[in-house]
Amino acid sequence: MIKVLSVVVCVFFLQGCVHKLVTVPVKVAYKTTKVAVKGTAAVVGAVIPDGDDDDEKSK
Repeated sequence: MIKVLSVVVCVFFLQGCVHKLVTVPVKVAYKTTKVAVKGTAAVVGAVIPDGDDDDEKSK
């Protein structure tokens, strides 16, 4: 009975650590991917112009 109670108490104490171990790598991966996608979109936009010029729209 004491062993079961000890395991349950440890689970509650370590719950915050497990949450950090899961969420921190996910946040880092998300931020890294977001920066890479923005950089790729900027490069593609510079290399392949979309043809939207303000001068052409006003005519």
